[in-house]
Amino acid sequence: MTNVADLRLPQLGETVTEGTITRWARRAGDRVEPDDVLYEVSTDKVDSEVPAGFSGVLTEIVAAEGATVQVGEVIARYESEGAAPPVEASAPRSEVPAEVPAAPAASPAPTAPARATGGSRLLSPVVRSLLADHGLDPSRVPGTGLGGRITRHDVEQYLRDHPGHVEAFTSIRRRTAQHMVASRSTSPHVLTAMEVDYGRVEEARRAHGSAWKAAEGRSLTYLPFIVRAVAEALVDHPRINASVGDGELIVHRDLNLAVAVDLDFEGLVAPVVRQAGQMTVPEVSRAIADVAERARSKKLSPDDLAGGTFTVTNPGQYGTLFQFPIINQPQVAILSTDGVSRKPVVVVDDDGNETVGIGSVGVLALAWDHRAFDGAYAASFLRQVRHVLETTDWAGDWGSGTE
Repeated sequence: MTNVADLRLPQLGETVTEGTITRWARRAGDRVEPDDVLYEVSTDKVDSEVPAGFSGVLTEIVAAEGATVQVGEVIARYESEGAAPPVEASAPRSEVPAEVPAAPAASPAPTAPARATGGSRLLSPVVRSLLADHGLDPSRVPGTGLGGRITRHDVEQYLRDHPGHVEAFTSIRRRTAQHMVASRSTSPHVLTAMEVDYGRVEEARRAHGSAWKAAEGRSLTYLPFIVRAVAEALVDHPRINASVGDGELIVHRDLNLAVAVDLDFEGLVAPVVRQAGQMTVPEVSRAIADVAERARSKKLSPDDLAGGTFTVTNPGQYGTLFQFPIINQPQVAILSTDGVSRKPVVVVDDDGNETVGIGSVGVLALAWDHRAFDGAYAASFLRQVRHVLETTDWAGDWGSGTE
């Protein structure tokens, strides 16, 4: 049985009401399957690849590339085999920037693409923006769209074919840059850093690392231990786990941990692990791996980015000494977990005698908002994180909290 149906823009998140169609991956007359990417849509928070959600033929494209439409509006029509899917059936696969508010930008018009100034070719707002960003004359760019219209991919291909001086920003790269600039202009950033001896953490990694890797398929890193220590220190330093409101500091009860995830060096996302403070080390490790994998495979939704109260970023996998990260607005602090290396350390025995040994040492660097608290508070928090990491019997407490 063949059904003629409208394809509508799906709900892209609780707070998202509209989206801009940036690319159609299929054309009218093409046959598609449910998992085929049908189009890409951009909002103020998310770039998404949207699968078809049906088997059949795409018969008409209603919303052209560059058109901005409301959630639930018709964007195309199709003939499907079997029952027509609901609006929400085609869940987007997303590429989302870190949850930092950016300055408002003008929305592209929801009507047909406007005519380029001084020319006779129709250009979508996205294409006009790319051409303007790179100073390109549209008459020099071959168009492969309907009637020879220039598409976003035509501009990108032209840039690839003329290398040496221009590299187009991707949407995620552009928005990440905007959000970082907005954060720096919003918060008076301060950096506080401390060295940590990870000897007790190493004991747990030696005791449980092999079994963990065999069972989970990945190494047991330092990060989940650090998160557990952060959760402990936040009990006595709650203003670290907070957001800035309108002339007020909103102190959060739960630790909803935003984890910065790199997307192939093109930009960052910060998906949220909810109630991380209630998790054990193994649970934290699994939860972080889950959101990171979904981020890299574009399976996040905008709601996965919402509600973070404190952020960690982990450049230590590249062997960094320490990094000064940018705060994930409207939060007030972000912790950089930097590289751990073997270094000489002073070892004190029970009688107070000092000797020199070899330890696993790394730096924790906290960037914080000076509007929310002062340097002594930040230093006290980091000191407690260090104390928990250096004194907890992590090997014995494996699978439990440290309370």
